[in-house]
Amino acid sequence: MLHALIAFMVLVGVQLLGLWLVQLLSIPVPGVLLGIGLMLVFLIIFGRLPETLARLSNFLLAHLMLLFIPSVVAIMTQAEIIATEWLPFVLACILATAITMIATAATFQYMLKRQSAKQQSISRGEHV
Repeated sequence: MLHALIAFMVLVGVQLLGLWLVQLLSIPVPGVLLGIGLMLVFLIIFGRLPETLARLSNFLLAHLMLLFIPSVVAIMTQAEIIATEWLPFVLACILATAITMIATAATFQYMLKRQSAKQQSISRGEHV
């Protein structure tokens, strides 16, 4: 339980670090996005995903729909604005979905190729 709490504090801490850096350096990037980038850098430097962080991440992903509730409520409160500006809203949704699907597919293909190359090198007795 303590390990899960520490893993959660790491996730929140990296997000807060990103928010703080954006504010400190006046970077025109969302702080959460910078936090995600910092987490990626930390994981690359660390070289692996700690087991506790992996379990916490899988738990959060399993309950991801709950994290969308605030966004949906915010959109519902802006129904009048969306009704008058529906075309840019719909186009932004379609474009964001397309970009997400393309990025996900490209990442998945990359990981499959990487896994296949790793398995081939292991079967040949090489170390990766």
